[in-house]
Amino acid sequence: MQYDPIKRSLGKVFNKTPILRRLFYKLLDILLLRSWHVRKELRQWARFKTGSGKVKILDAGSGFGQYTYFMSGLRPNNSILAVDVKEEQIADCNTFFGRINRPGVLFEKADLTTFTKQDYFDLILSVDVMEHIAEDEKVFANFYDSLTREGMLLISTPSDKGGSDVHNHDHGESFIDEHVRDGYNISDIREKIRKAGFSRSEASYTYGKPGQLGWKLSMKYPILMLNASKLLFIILPFYYLIIFPFALLFNYIDLHTKHKTGTGLLVKAWK
Repeated sequence: MQYDPIKRSLGKVFNKTPILRRLFYKLLDILLLRSWHVRKELRQWARFKTGSGKVKILDAGSGFGQYTYFMSGLRPNNSILAVDVKEEQIADCNTFFGRINRPGVLFEKADLTTFTKQDYFDLILSVDVMEHIAEDEKVFANFYDSLTREGMLLISTPSDKGGSDVHNHDHGESFIDEHVRDGYNISDIREKIRKAGFSRSEASYTYGKPGQLGWKLSMKYPILMLNASKLLFIILPFYYLIIFPFALLFNYIDLHTKHKTGTGLLVKAWK
């Protein structure tokens, strides 16, 4: 089962104009439960950042630029550096953000295992990135070096409770391509963050039972259909017309529930 090719195909369709690009971001925010959790944490973080001073943010593994777009709208003085390893996405995002006139945003190609800016960023965000990097401890150390003393690191990543859907898929293959690990154990990732130098961290599960059900309805089953045949794209609007209210309800419940376990992790850390 292939998730990333479908995501890239949809991205190409919606990236043709700024209006469609904004619509694409909005759809991702609604359908992806991780976005619900991440945006909730970002709003809470922004409420504590009072005053008119410039806030420097690193979007570490920016992908389509979904979270850079959200963060650039949170405060007028946010200065955001968004980095990724894929040159075509960097160029595409710089073009889009230039067209919508958000001058405080810059996309650059960078390898997180070597990228640092000493004591520079007030916030580092990393969403669905660490599961792709084998040398994760180097990255955690670079994040530590790059944060200011009052800065915060926010990570969203799959857990080892089936975060890549590996435990539920035939032949033990992950639903998502390119993962070097199936997910993090909650204690292990906190220990790696501690070893990187962080003095305090918090970690919680996301994608509990409500979230897992919502994800299957809103993402997994539609992608299964599209992998079977692109022609099934025609019936997707009718499918979502039926299941969308249920998926939203499950996402809402997941967002406002403290989970004893889950297939996702949300981690915050401070120097």
